[in-house]
Amino acid sequence: MSLPRSVGALLREHVTLDVEGIDRMYLNVYQPQLQMDFGVVRFFRKHRGMLFASSALMDRITRPFVEAIAAFARKHSIPVITFVRGQRKDDVAKEHLARFQGKEGVLFIGKAQEKATVFRTEKRRHPQTGRTYPWIVRSTAMVNHFYFYCVDEDFGPFFLKYCSYFPYNAKLCINGHEYLKRQLDKEGIAYQALDNGILSCEDPERMQQIADGLSAEKIADLLFKWQKRLPYPFAPKDTAAGYRYAVSILQAEFSLTQVLDRPVMGRLFFEQVIRENLDIGRPQQTQLVFERRVTRRTPGRFRTRIITEGVTPTLHADYKNTRIKQYHKEGRALRTETTINDTRDFGVGRGIVNLPALRQIGFRANRRLLDVQTVSHDCTIGQEAFDRLQRPKTQNTQRTSALPFADVTVQALLNALLLFRHLPYGFSNRDLREPFAQLLGPDAAIGQGRMTYNLRRLKLHGLIQRIPGKHRYRLTDFGLRVALFYTRAQARLLRPGLTSLLAADPTQHQPDAGFDGLRRAVDRCCAAAELAA
Repeated sequence: MSLPRSVGALLREHVTLDVEGIDRMYLNVYQPQLQMDFGVVRFFRKHRGMLFASSALMDRITRPFVEAIAAFARKHSIPVITFVRGQRKDDVAKEHLARFQGKEGVLFIGKAQEKATVFRTEKRRHPQTGRTYPWIVRSTAMVNHFYFYCVDEDFGPFFLKYCSYFPYNAKLCINGHEYLKRQLDKEGIAYQALDNGILSCEDPERMQQIADGLSAEKIADLLFKWQKRLPYPFAPKDTAAGYRYAVSILQAEFSLTQVLDRPVMGRLFFEQVIRENLDIGRPQQTQLVFERRVTRRTPGRFRTRIITEGVTPTLHADYKNTRIKQYHKEGRALRTETTINDTRDFGVGRGIVNLPALRQIGFRANRRLLDVQTVSHDCTIGQEAFDRLQRPKTQNTQRTSALPFADVTVQALLNALLLFRHLPYGFSNRDLREPFAQLLGPDAAIGQGRMTYNLRRLKLHGLIQRIPGKHRYRLTDFGLRVALFYTRAQARLLRPGLTSLLAADPTQHQPDAGFDGLRRAVDRCCAAAELAA
């Protein structure tokens, strides 16, 4: 059995199914008008006509809501479970789901104490009259939350969690892969399931269309459908007055699953990919994956982590509050997954209406990570291209010098170039000058004219191109390959090889058998050709 030698070969020749779609989504369900203290005061005084707004009035809503939940559970024989500390809620849900027989319904109701944002009444004293009066303030408290674990005909398993305290904010959690499976079942398309994914499908094109069709409107319809069926904290007159729940995105996972034809090949290859991309979390590399400029003022940690659970390694890279993860799923597929925890990291609002923009960001990040890995792992440029770079170049009467592989200046130039290869807005003469000088040595001084000469040389050889209308440049795909090939060959082959062969103290150096055999072979060739040693 032969293994692919590059990422590109793997993706071209050994992927049997390629599907991208939304994975898990965690959504905030809230009353927009009741998130600030003045909105709460308006609700009780203007809408409900109360003299003062206080937490005592909130209790009049809370008690009937909690009682309605208990009555709902009794009426439909739904078990109510109090979660204990450390208990995995998903495991409890799986047990109930395994016993569930219907198309849709409520599996169970879970109860847990969790921290929540609440509004309290604070006594204040009037500075002139000295009389006390109640005042609404925003605070936090540990309060009961009720989890409604349900099964929907279109979305499969999901849960809706309500806070039992005013203003009764909620959370909705769905899984896009469960939605996809349900839709395939409804259309009669045969498929083989992968845990939280699809392993094979008789109509991959239609499957991708279904995955693309999971829209913000369908998610909102799911919420409103089940809010009508489950106990609801607000009265009909509140809803009629405009107090309706809105949906925003707390967390969204965008996944790319590529099923491999041979599991063992995938694991071996994935380990090679991890080895080659230990620096993917650095700011320069992060800029390419997420197409965002990173400066010293960009918050967050930029790092790469390799986490091993059992025998499966996982690659993690962070950008602000966003994480991209890559792992070998169940030994069958390569899963690349971007998790956006704060939409404002990308200048996008949190509202569910922004889902199309987030899909584009997440899916492009997945693809761009694979592009980086493809070029990084297979950066060969071919003999002909290599030979061209060793010779001067003439283009449209413009002549420039060569880019010889062994030249120290060229190596420093290409190393500096790699620092800017991911900038979505390109780089300027000034941007490249400082790192170029640092790589040449502490005493090197690179003026603007010398840098202009080197930029012209890179441009005529096709390694960079000028951005139209700007004094900025962008690395070409060919330039990225050349820079990686030159610098990696130097750092990983020539430098350690020469170090081991040419020790600082020749009297202490013992050349290995392979090098000694090569030397004797060269000597024999020289003697046969009657060349002086």
